[in-house]
Amino acid sequence: MLPRPHSWISHFGLGEAHGAPADAAALGSKGAGLATMSTLGLPVPPGFTIATSVCATYYAESRTLPEGLEADVQAGLEVLERGSGLRFGSPHDPLFVSVRSGAPSSMPGMMDTVLNVGLNDVTVVALGHRAGDERFAWDSYRRFVQAYADVVLGLDTEPFDAALAAARRQGTPDWRALTATFLRLAADGSGTPFPQDAHAQLWGAVRAVLDSWCSRRATNYRRLHNLPDVPGTAVTVQSMVFGNAGAESATGVGFTRDPAIGAPEPFGEFAANAQGDDVVSGTLTPQPLSRAGRERLGGASTSLEEAMPAVYADLVAHFRTLERHFGAMQDVEFTIERGRLWLLQTRAGSTSPHASARIAVDMANEGLIDRRRALAAVDVTSVGRLMHPSVRADSGQPPLAKGLPASPGAAAGAVAFTAEDADMFASQGRAAILVLTETHPRDIRGIHAAAGILTSRGGATSHAAIVARGMGRPCVVGAGEVRVDAAAGTFVARGREVRRGEIITIDGGTGEVFLGALPLERPELGPAFATLLGWSDAVRRLGVRANTETPDDVTLASALGAQGIGLLRTEFSFQEPEALALMRALILADSGEARRTTLDELLTLQRAAYARVLAFARGMPITIRLLDLPLSAFVPQGEDEIAAVAAHSRTTLAEARARIAALAETNPALGHRGCRLAVSWPDLYAVQVRAILEAAVEIDASIVPQILVPMVSLASEFAHVAANIAGVAAAIAGARRAGPRYQVGAMIEVPRAALRAGELARTASFLSFGTNNLTQTTFGVARDDAAAFLERYRERGIVPGDPFITLDTGGVGELLREAVARGRAVRPDLEIGVCGEHGGDPASIDFFHRIGVDYVSVSPFRLPTARLAAAKAALAS
Repeated sequence: MLPRPHSWISHFGLGEAHGAPADAAALGSKGAGLATMSTLGLPVPPGFTIATSVCATYYAESRTLPEGLEADVQAGLEVLERGSGLRFGSPHDPLFVSVRSGAPSSMPGMMDTVLNVGLNDVTVVALGHRAGDERFAWDSYRRFVQAYADVVLGLDTEPFDAALAAARRQGTPDWRALTATFLRLAADGSGTPFPQDAHAQLWGAVRAVLDSWCSRRATNYRRLHNLPDVPGTAVTVQSMVFGNAGAESATGVGFTRDPAIGAPEPFGEFAANAQGDDVVSGTLTPQPLSRAGRERLGGASTSLEEAMPAVYADLVAHFRTLERHFGAMQDVEFTIERGRLWLLQTRAGSTSPHASARIAVDMANEGLIDRRRALAAVDVTSVGRLMHPSVRADSGQPPLAKGLPASPGAAAGAVAFTAEDADMFASQGRAAILVLTETHPRDIRGIHAAAGILTSRGGATSHAAIVARGMGRPCVVGAGEVRVDAAAGTFVARGREVRRGEIITIDGGTGEVFLGALPLERPELGPAFATLLGWSDAVRRLGVRANTETPDDVTLASALGAQGIGLLRTEFSFQEPEALALMRALILADSGEARRTTLDELLTLQRAAYARVLAFARGMPITIRLLDLPLSAFVPQGEDEIAAVAAHSRTTLAEARARIAALAETNPALGHRGCRLAVSWPDLYAVQVRAILEAAVEIDASIVPQILVPMVSLASEFAHVAANIAGVAAAIAGARRAGPRYQVGAMIEVPRAALRAGELARTASFLSFGTNNLTQTTFGVARDDAAAFLERYRERGIVPGDPFITLDTGGVGELLREAVARGRAVRPDLEIGVCGEHGGDPASIDFFHRIGVDYVSVSPFRLPTARLAAAKAALAS
């Protein structure tokens, strides 16, 4: 049994809070937010939070509640009773509470909530008398019975949904009669009468919330977002306020700024005479908070600003208070009970990447935060989604339907109606668009597998919208024209039936839905993010360069802020059709003269190819990797192709086959390639080096190409190749009366090279770590083969993540750390870079910063991520 704290609970409300308001680890994010709002004097219904340590104890003790918790909860209820003059379970003046989950990190919709706890056949009458509205009381009771049956009793909700739909089809529902139906369904499903004791209801709800921490959807969400399984969830028990208590009551969700575009104005939705999760779950399509929001959407419904102007003004004032305190855009749940506003939750808002950048810059310019905090506020993992595609304006196709733009970006894919559909399409390599009436927390797996989400109900603050924005998935919600029949595998919009597997395109920036796969285009980064990246560049120490192959890559890299080319792959210059034919002729050449002629022709092509790239890279450092592929990568395939190449090379078919067979390798990835091939075929690499150096001199004599020798294992083999390169440079100098400027470096891709970095540094001007190959050779597994077991390793806690995505700091990272130290011990000015895919991973970038790497080099579209991550690494240190 874990040691018992002084108390398992912390109180909040009535202008004060016990415990540390900012301690989300102990109180959960919801409990910490409620405590903070209470100390700020905001209108929060009083309650108490059961600490996350209870959840930890609950699971440690085989789902047994800890000793002392019952007494603490009873004491907490008594505080609520004294403050309200009501009594929990009283038949005359009953107190009602909500029981809600609250993980340390927000997990929207992933765990359970039960509202209206304490309602039963007797207290429902008392509530009706107190409110002067029996209809409201029975509406609240039927909601409670259905939620309790689902969350606590674990019953199928379909019979309840069917009964509710039937009641609504008859006109104004008789909530009392429907409640009786629900009570019968609950009793039949569970085999016992529905609990009438308020305390039994409360403990059933508390246990259900704790149990939901380990539900499949919650576990999947934590795995997808790399969240820890400990300490667990807190449980908030809070006095009920009712948004379904009549025309002057409502429930809603508001953002202190627009979460999609970042505009500095309140954004959100509300539903009049509704309760709790009606807005968040997307079970109805709500109305906008502000008049401007209504006008922007072209709706005819009344906004909260117009319907309840005084309440709206109070809400906006509270938004400002929260932003001043937190220094971040907030996502706020609220309820209005008979004209009185109550705040039920605040948390950092889920935003699109563009909105996140704009909000951070605006808040810094407004003086709410400084630039360092603005950089810290932007989630670096979301930056890669900044350049969301959109449907090209000239597509000319009319939309099939239109809903609310909930998460920006456009995607085309096969229509899927279930998570299983989306998973299946993804496993086939097909993009899927998940089409639902509304989303439920259980749909998290399908949302993750899908390229986009479309719902016929719900608003921009619904569960679907929040989760889609968090995952960077395009999302359109509230498309009322779309009538979904998941059982039949179809949806209908504007008279057109669309079947499962048909292709549609959605644009989460406009809310439009189209038939077929429409052409997409990528937008600009935008001024806010350009500003943020400028601030990043002023802070970071780590250089950021680009991995490229073509002149177009170099141009894009320059536009996205690359400080140089950290890796120019030269294989492209060998695989153009004319160059490929020459490589094959060289491989099959049967005489020295034929080889020399072929090499001369290859030199001309190579020089022109490098000149095109170097012209775009003028003024930037550029690292050019020598040929890394084995010769077997260039041989003809198939009998017809072999025969054609043999004829062109004036070689017999038998000789051609023999030479091709001689190049075959058991494991080409660890075979005759890179530095090893440069030793065996020096004339081929001499041509490549000559082409690079002559192109550099012709384009701009100030260019100093960094020539990178790949797949180095031995200092002696590297010194041999470096001497050959020096010989080529000397020959050029003799012909031109001026020697070309260049540097030679070693690419570290095998553990031995990392361990002998000190020896390599005696010859090398720089080292570049190819962390993709270094990870493969250190683990002894090919990246493509690792996928077969890595996910199982992750699920079982054997590894924390994929080492091909985030660097394994304990093994591969230790080799890097040692190589940096040994290399610089010999040559203090040794330049060290990383050009593997890890160079674009934020966690890996932090490690590279800490061990003293000079720069990372990444694919062009990962440059913004790397620039911001490097700044965050500098701030963290």
